[in-house]
Amino acid sequence: MSDEPPTPPMNLPTEIINALNESSPNRLRDVARYAEELAEHKEREARLEEEPPEGKLEERSDDLPDDVPTKATITIKEINDNRYYYWQWREGDKIKSKYKGPVNPDE
Repeated sequence: MSDEPPTPPMNLPTEIINALNESSPNRLRDVARYAEELAEHKEREARLEEEPPEGKLEERSDDLPDDVPTKATITIKEINDNRYYYWQWREGDKIKSKYKGPVNPDE
């Protein structure tokens, strides 16, 4: 490992770089965890907002529960170092979730 600090991405604003450079290792880990969770949330919201083309009906997956809409996507949540699959979909302004099962570590 190098004694030199890492080079920040070119597209990162200077004020963010400065704030990160002034942060403790614990705060940086908190920021990294939050940034990853926020990125996943925004990606999930973008997927949920995508509607199938008009007139095209999606087939219902065999493992999709009756109370989960066909527009639901599968996401992975990490809880206490364990990973789980959840169905997620949007109902109005709210995001709904339903537990699907644990992630197989062999996948």
